[in-house]
Amino acid sequence: MTRPTPNLLARAVMCALLPAALAACDVDPATRAATDTAAPADTRVAADGQPIAGDASGAMASGEAPGVPGARGGPSSTLPVAPGGTAGNAQDPAEAEAEPEIAPPGKTAAADADLADDSPLRLQVLLERAHFSPGEIDGKGGSNTRRALAAFQEAHDLTVGETPDDATWAKLNEDDAPILVEYTLTADDVAGPFRDTPDEPEDMAKEDALPYTSVEEKIGEQFHANPALLAELNPDASFEAGETITVPYVAPAARLPAASKIVVDESDAVLRLHDEGGKVVAQFPVTTGSAQFPLPIGDWKVTGVARDPVWHYDPELIAGSDPDDEKAEIPAGPNNPVGTTWIDLTKEHYGIHGTPEPSKIGKTESNGCIRMTNWSAAAVAKIAKPEMDVVMQR
Repeated sequence: MTRPTPNLLARAVMCALLPAALAACDVDPATRAATDTAAPADTRVAADGQPIAGDASGAMASGEAPGVPGARGGPSSTLPVAPGGTAGNAQDPAEAEAEPEIAPPGKTAAADADLADDSPLRLQVLLERAHFSPGEIDGKGGSNTRRALAAFQEAHDLTVGETPDDATWAKLNEDDAPILVEYTLTADDVAGPFRDTPDEPEDMAKEDALPYTSVEEKIGEQFHANPALLAELNPDASFEAGETITVPYVAPAARLPAASKIVVDESDAVLRLHDEGGKVVAQFPVTTGSAQFPLPIGDWKVTGVARDPVWHYDPELIAGSDPDDEKAEIPAGPNNPVGTTWIDLTKEHYGIHGTPEPSKIGKTESNGCIRMTNWSAAAVAKIAKPEMDVVMQR
């Protein structure tokens, strides 16, 4: 794989925060985040106003990150961690391009009229657009949705409960945009490449990218939705170019309110954004540490952002790895074990990043870092400025 040659090599750490990981994130102290002015982040916008990560083929921008964790096994497996490598394509958020305008919702889908006033899907989409994310939208609800609801209620001085009362619905319904809209699939949406993600790092390293496994996965991530929900909303769809499908309208979720501090709460499994007055203005479900590799409690700061990271696997630095394994450079893509975004912190070997498995966020353990959905990590990265305070608490 050809290495990029940016003006500045960005030194951003990575860790493969996957369920029950076997080792803490670890990098050389020198490999810290820095600005790369030669490779700005991709800022193309889809028809629904959502920013698109990487190119239409599924091959991500070829940024590299040092200290990227390595592991034995694929994104669904237990992954120990290793440092090593060089970096590129990191970006100082202060120099990021201006936010694209949020696209209007377009045509309301026929299924929107069939949604009950108190349907779980309506609740999840409204919470997502209000920046109190339920994580991957599945139309069912669960622990992430309950935490998002409670945070929304607290932020708006409403009675906190496991289900929305009339006052909560009234506040949520101040957002009167449709819940479900029509979306016409483009040639880029369905062109791929789409392929299965290998299980072993040495096999991952043979790929030129780790793209989506299917058009349903790609469209699901674009609209923050579980592919099973897309199938339920579109039972007769073939997901071909030119076909109009029904999707949740989530474009406003991409633009977060101004924030001055990030707080990661281990007990609630959430990341919160606070404004200068201390008010919570956004919340996202996260996966944090484990008993063996706990969340690093304390006060830290953001140092930079890396987008579309390459993951470096070094078996000599990983407990429990196969000694016969060779070092491997795992290419970027949405199914890279660290997802599509890395927010570097002053706490060595730790950061906030994406995941190839959004359905597991908030429901599994990590190896110390903070794992979010790819779309949530991308949104937070846009407002995460160098020297921004990050508090990790129990």
